[in-house]
Amino acid sequence: MNRQKRNRKERAFSKGYQAGLHQLSRDNCPYQNIEQKEQWLGGWREACERSAEGFYNR
Repeated sequence: MNRQKRNRKERAFSKGYQAGLHQLSRDNCPYQNIEQKEQWLGGWREACERSAEGFYNR
C-alpha cells in the first residue's frame, strides 16, 4: 500500500509549531496561501504560548 501524503494544513501547522519552539520570528512564515499561512501562524502561536507557560525549557 502507498502511504498517503500528509494534509497540507497539518504540515503548515506542524512547521509553524517547530518555528515557535525554536523562537523564530513570525515573519519567517514561508507560505503565501492564506489558509496555510493561518495554520502556520496558529502553530507558531501555540508553541510560543506553551513555551511561555514553561512546557519547554531552553
